[in-house]
Amino acid sequence: MTTTLVTNIGRLVTNDPALGSGPLGLVEGAAFVVEGERVVWIGAATHAPAADHRVDAGGRAVIPGFVDSHSHLLFAGDRTAEFNARMSGQPYAAGGIRTTVAATRAASDAELEANLTRYLSEALRQGTTTFETKSGYGLTTLDEARALRIAAAYTDEVTYLGAHIVSPDYADDPAGYVALVTGEMLDACAPHARWVDVFCEKGAFDGDQARAILTAGKAKGLHPRVHANQLSYGPGVQLAVELDAASADHCTHLTDADVDALASGNTVATLLPGAEFSTRAEWPDARRLLDAGVTVALSTDCNPGSSFTSSVPFCIALAVRDMGMTPDEALWSATAGGAAALRRTDIGRLTSGAYADFAVLDAPSHVHLAYRPGVPLVTEVWRRGVRAV
Repeated sequence: MTTTLVTNIGRLVTNDPALGSGPLGLVEGAAFVVEGERVVWIGAATHAPAADHRVDAGGRAVIPGFVDSHSHLLFAGDRTAEFNARMSGQPYAAGGIRTTVAATRAASDAELEANLTRYLSEALRQGTTTFETKSGYGLTTLDEARALRIAAAYTDEVTYLGAHIVSPDYADDPAGYVALVTGEMLDACAPHARWVDVFCEKGAFDGDQARAILTAGKAKGLHPRVHANQLSYGPGVQLAVELDAASADHCTHLTDADVDALASGNTVATLLPGAEFSTRAEWPDARRLLDAGVTVALSTDCNPGSSFTSSVPFCIALAVRDMGMTPDEALWSATAGGAAALRRTDIGRLTSGAYADFAVLDAPSHVHLAYRPGVPLVTEVWRRGVRAV
């Protein structure tokens, strides 16, 4: 395998406190060496070993690639009319998902794959090197399984979300739909997925239904994640911690008991500020979670209804401006935090042995991601040791 030396870095974010200052492991005057797909050496540029190739960062900041641990990219159509109505004063509710379900069912496999790759390319250009994505817009055995099969060709982080809402086909028989999601549909979907998810919310699935769905998924070897406490207070967060879910996602409406549960368990609180931005909803209180010792991730929740953005830098700026996070905390949450939400240690950091996934910013510091919101600062993206952008 050939080696590549990346040098003349303005400021390097490693997310390893043993390598540099603070939780971000910031290193000035740094360099690192990539061999094959992984980082094999990090240190002062003045002590860098010889390598087959040399990349000059031009004094720019280098950060780990973003880990987008919550997205919904297997869909067709859009919901422009719904967004326009919402921005004109109508409240957001989960029922809008049915519009996307109809469009997705009508789409061909090729159309779904083309949409997926379009948004993946869009995200990659903005520094995202790892992403999770879900089914949930088919809500039939055939449509859920094909969505996961398509997604699995592009990422290992695939989530079965047959329990997004009760299928319109079962509007009068929610118990029958839960039986389908935990039976025939699960059997067809489990081979293509790593995770099982449920929207535990009024208008979707209650605590008992969510428990049955997640427990059935675990029995098939899928690990839980939960859409929890987005629109109202509810049992989602407590259930996520109880079942050792990798993440409880949204976490907008939390009691003190919810915060305590997250702080005492292994479940990451994944915050999705794009959803609050797009729905004019109450912002999650990241400061409250961080001060309690909860591990926090930031993600886009990219979906056609409530958060149609693939930009992690945009979400970082929102988190700093409106959710009480510092620029350092927001970057950590969008990289190492996202990795924690996927229970991964080989991504979201630049340390020896980790994948060589990183972005070069047209700025001397990562702080510019929040300081200069909306500016396309990502100039290069490397994934698995290969320049992709």
